[in-house]
Amino acid sequence: MKYRFLPGLALLFAMLPVKAADTIHLSVDASKPGAKINRNLFGQFAENLGNGLYGGIWVGPNSSIPNTRGIRNDVVTALRALKVPNVRWPGGCFADQYHWRNGVGPRDKRPATVNTAWGDVIDTNAFGTDEFMDFIQQIGSTPYVSINIGSGTTEEAAEWLEYMTAAAPTALAKERAASGHAAPYKIGFVGLGNESWDCGGAMTPDYYVSLMKVYSRFVQNMNPAQSGKDKMLKIAVGPGTPDTQWTEAVMQAWKKHTWSWDIDGVSLHWYTVPNGWPPSTNSAKFGVDDYVKALKSTLFMDAFLRKQEAVMDKYDPEKKVMLTVDEWGAWHAPLPGTNPAFLFQQNSMRDAVLASLNLNIFARHADRVRMANIAQMINVLQAMILTDKEKMVLTPTYYVFKMYVPFQDATFLPVTFDAGTYTHGGISLPRVDAIAAKAVDGKMLLEITNLDPESPVHIEADLTGVTAKSVRAETLTGAAVDSVNTFASPDVVVSKPVAVTLQNGRISLIAAPRSVTVVSMKP
Repeated sequence: MKYRFLPGLALLFAMLPVKAADTIHLSVDASKPGAKINRNLFGQFAENLGNGLYGGIWVGPNSSIPNTRGIRNDVVTALRALKVPNVRWPGGCFADQYHWRNGVGPRDKRPATVNTAWGDVIDTNAFGTDEFMDFIQQIGSTPYVSINIGSGTTEEAAEWLEYMTAAAPTALAKERAASGHAAPYKIGFVGLGNESWDCGGAMTPDYYVSLMKVYSRFVQNMNPAQSGKDKMLKIAVGPGTPDTQWTEAVMQAWKKHTWSWDIDGVSLHWYTVPNGWPPSTNSAKFGVDDYVKALKSTLFMDAFLRKQEAVMDKYDPEKKVMLTVDEWGAWHAPLPGTNPAFLFQQNSMRDAVLASLNLNIFARHADRVRMANIAQMINVLQAMILTDKEKMVLTPTYYVFKMYVPFQDATFLPVTFDAGTYTHGGISLPRVDAIAAKAVDGKMLLEITNLDPESPVHIEADLTGVTAKSVRAETLTGAAVDSVNTFASPDVVVSKPVAVTLQNGRISLIAAPRSVTVVSMKP
């Protein structure tokens, strides 16, 4: 690879301790469009866990924290900017112990229960079905509801769907109306259990498939208006390890399915846990060693997807059944001084780079991977938002998702490049990563991630089949790999405009060390 020094462009990042900028060439071919990058790849996950719901979303209508019907106004405003396509709830492991009837009706009459999945804390059930749907409507999203297969019954799950979706005046529809919601809710997705191989019941693949068929048959959307392309999609439990046994069992059953049952997707879960379980990496105050280990671990997502897709292609070459990564993200050790069962961790520049790498992998697999849900939305694991009573801060991962909004439903475009290599402590990483797409508004998009934590990279991108009149770019970086936003200093890592040139069909810019950059070209 040939490198050359561009001192003038390097001055763009004079505020950072950068080295000389080597050059990496990219080529984008807009004449060969690929799959649609489904907007649901940018989904979120909100489990009843720690302060994810209580304090993070729900404060109650009598709170001094500004709210609308008990839901935090600041959080709603922040999430609306992300155009969140779907939110998965109530879990997670909590889903298979959740009994929906505890969370409907007058809040002062709802029973208090114990959350045995996460810390044995008391759950008032103040946040239930109608509160979740109110939240969904306030942020402009679509519900992805996980039903209880582990400790529930088919009848319970079927009645829950009837409560939410019945358009006819059934008893449960009238009960919903009495709670102030006469019109049926639109349910985008239903998860048929969660991690049934572990916390969802420690089932074998064959046992789960037998249950899945029954739930798929009887858990129905009862709103005739939600049909065709607008129909509710059913997602079966898939694997949480690279082993393909679970995917094989589900897809083999789907291949032989009859009129009485069907599924539309298979889920998988894969977290970035660099040192193995239990998670031990620090989420704050760490160095380059932990940075490279985390990125090396997260890049395994590509091989994981390929292995599962090969099984799915064997039974479904037309790709009718989607693969959904409905739990992903960095799982670090709980922040010292917090309840370890609440899975609260800081969110750094490392996590922002990690998020962009995963989103890029999903985009490359967009023909099969059509939904994903980062874990989780607020105050849990790789969160978008952290709150503390009335205070709120947006994390570096939040800004990555905001920068990627134009990629929702965009058309994937091939990018070729020599990524180069960054090596540290015996671990080698690609120096850069990149994807391109044509947005729904016609703009051409190019994303560049510089994994190198120490040096900038000069990017030169040639465009084929693109006529652009103007160009702009936005970047996210920090002074160090462990830079974080705090309540006291909320703007340490925020996205900012960056200089970019477009001349004779070639884009030129400097990608700062440890950075995520999105370039937008207007035709």
